[in-house]
Amino acid sequence: MTTTTVIDALPRRTPWGWLVLAVILWIAAYANLTPFADAVLALTGIPHQGHLGEALHFFFYDMPKVLLLLTAIVFVMGIVHTFISPERTRAFLSGRRLGVGNVLAATLGIVTPFCSCSAVPLFIGFLSAGVPLGVTFSFLIAAPMVNEVALALLFGMFGWKIAGLYLVMGLTVAIVAGLIIGKLGMERHLEDWVRAIHTSNAAEFSVQRPSWAERIDAGVSHVGEIVGKVWPYILAGIALGAGIHGYVPEDFMAGIMGKDAPWWSVPAAVVIGVPMYANAAGIIPVVEALIGKGAALGTVLAFMMSVIALSLPEMIILRKVLKLPLIATFTGVVALGILVVGYVFNAVL
Repeated sequence: MTTTTVIDALPRRTPWGWLVLAVILWIAAYANLTPFADAVLALTGIPHQGHLGEALHFFFYDMPKVLLLLTAIVFVMGIVHTFISPERTRAFLSGRRLGVGNVLAATLGIVTPFCSCSAVPLFIGFLSAGVPLGVTFSFLIAAPMVNEVALALLFGMFGWKIAGLYLVMGLTVAIVAGLIIGKLGMERHLEDWVRAIHTSNAAEFSVQRPSWAERIDAGVSHVGEIVGKVWPYILAGIALGAGIHGYVPEDFMAGIMGKDAPWWSVPAAVVIGVPMYANAAGIIPVVEALIGKGAALGTVLAFMMSVIALSLPEMIILRKVLKLPLIATFTGVVALGILVVGYVFNAVL
């Protein structure tokens, strides 16, 4: 046995000290977001009063806030993912009945921080593993719309009641939409190459369990992978939100999406959101700015859900897998569910 082999065989020490230090620094940074924004704005010499000052202060406050929340939740979910693999997930769902499988698939979507386009490859993997079509759609809807990133940011910005209601309503949309699509029996509208894929057998899994040091490493790696990909969307979303916060007149937003806006404001928000593309991390700062301008929460959340669950790029990718009747059914069912969510939020809040 070589020296390298001996070293590799030694148990790794868990970096608890570094982890505790990181948690302390994270808490300290999160507790000082407002002083940080005030200090950075003061360095620019621009007064807080005025459109530009309001916009810059919003950006300097929200940028570190969103990044801190995102980093923390993605790190924790990176550790959670060491207990779950896509192969185990596919094998777990492939034997489930319609109904039970929809609930499980939608729930699994919570712990997968994918945008709509990133969820499509796993969606194809589910189909190839023999997972029922309706069950796969429950996952495809829930993964971008009700994942841990969206919930963490909603909780940080609006509190647990809003985050909890969004969780319940989003899962309901994913489960019910998957059930409807499953009941319609639309497997014939899968592309031929997808239907030709043979159902795979249960994957073989390694019985070796990673150490906690390896799990923490996986969490750090998850942060680098996810945050490294989405930070441009975050900055773009916060910049757009800052512009709305500083420059868009309140009366204008209230007229389009306000609480006293006409009934058609919710479907209009959904229609406006579909051609756009962003993940939860990029669109939620825009939601915060719109609400700050007097927009109704349900109308804005309907806009957000259409952006992240019914984006045009997702439809283009799905066209490689699904025929047009199935895409149209998927879009119509999910859009109807989003409309219900918008009206419910506006009615109860």
